[in-house]
Amino acid sequence: MTNKKYDLIILGGGPGGYVAAIRSSQLGLSTALVEAEHLGGVCLNWGCIPTKALLRTAEVYNLIKDSNEFGIKTENVSFDLEKIIKRSRNVSKKLNQGVEYLLKKNNVDIIEGWGKLAGKENGYNKLSIENDNSISSTIESKNIILATGSRARQLPGLESDGKMIWTYREAMIPEELPKSLLIIGAGAIGIEYASFYQTLGTSVTIVESLDRILPLEDKEISDLAHKAFEKRGINIFTKTTVNAMKTTENNVKVVTDLKGDNSEITVDRVIVAVGITGNYENIGLDQTSIEINKSHIVVDEWCATGETGIWAIGDLVGPPWLAHKAEHEAIICVNRIAGVEESEPLLVENIPSCIYSQPQIASIGLTEEAATSLGKQIRVGRFPFQGNGKAIAMGETEGLVKTIFDSQSGEIIGAHMIGSDVTELIHGYSIAKTLESTEEELMRAVFPHPTLSEMIQESVMDAYDRAIHI
Repeated sequence: MTNKKYDLIILGGGPGGYVAAIRSSQLGLSTALVEAEHLGGVCLNWGCIPTKALLRTAEVYNLIKDSNEFGIKTENVSFDLEKIIKRSRNVSKKLNQGVEYLLKKNNVDIIEGWGKLAGKENGYNKLSIENDNSISSTIESKNIILATGSRARQLPGLESDGKMIWTYREAMIPEELPKSLLIIGAGAIGIEYASFYQTLGTSVTIVESLDRILPLEDKEISDLAHKAFEKRGINIFTKTTVNAMKTTENNVKVVTDLKGDNSEITVDRVIVAVGITGNYENIGLDQTSIEINKSHIVVDEWCATGETGIWAIGDLVGPPWLAHKAEHEAIICVNRIAGVEESEPLLVENIPSCIYSQPQIASIGLTEEAATSLGKQIRVGRFPFQGNGKAIAMGETEGLVKTIFDSQSGEIIGAHMIGSDVTELIHGYSIAKTLESTEEELMRAVFPHPTLSEMIQESVMDAYDRAIHI
């Protein structure tokens, strides 16, 4: 394999990397994918997929506990943590094997090892492959896509130790359920873990340095989420900073800037969920013209870096840190490399975001605050879950669908939801935004009854004072 030439090499086998490899093969390019650890990356092995398996368990457990509401009698409901974790890991394993199958089916060469850029020769970019700390081979291509992903960001002085202070990885495979847990950071990761552990009986406290939880979401949705989580028993402290942590054999003493008795909180475990940083180190960037900004590689709208023939996608190039964003960038990037004209640059405002807590949260486009700050004239429609027949039948009346339009053009500029299954509803707005649908087209569309999706149309109609069921 030494010095073998490919049309395209991808470094990293996460959602962006493996999708890029498959698309490359579809376009007739000889393709190699280099991966040092797990096909599927963090998302499939330690992020999106296994956490959703855990959250599904929590959802089922919660439904069983509340089954009397549906006329079903249950007694002595309990759970087996070991089996919960095992199921989550098995789901990841199954999908990992599925990715390998897809790559082989598409004739992608899978190369195990640590890849590193190794300079140029005769117009070809070289990539060395290390195994057991020694170079085993070197491969070449005029084009290399970097898709090395990201890892949990650590706070100076508050680093995780893997035992008492966890990142998302340790939080996913606990040997026992902690009786008390403090989560630093109230973004998507922190909120999802808070929801999982609280549902299983852990006393959960969230500490957020900003003035509200889920700061990237629409404020109205964030406020509703705050109330919903507190109602479930989660303790939330905003505008609060963790100053120090001290671990003992059995617990963690956390010092915050809260005043009074709450300034020191003692818990069994701590999860640090304060964002992520790109994996740009030790991949050979030193001798290139590639620029790093805030721990991420700088790229243009086609995912090209400052070094000819070197491209980068996914978490490595910055927010939003979402698997579907990485996959979409992969297609755009490979099409550009292959000279396919069908792609357009990715519009960040058309990327939906999903949080799989209880209740779920989903959004796309501008928040109401952002639209107002940009000077846009807007119309806002809202529809509550309690006005929807399907939601009432499901026993899920907590929630809201909110739609924001440009009042002059009728363009959908934002949609924000909280409630049951909204992560499955947001795609409707994604399609509408991509097709540049107007409010009239959405009002003319026929939504099936009874479904939760009817709330999309009702919210649109409410923005124009035409809602029927409120």
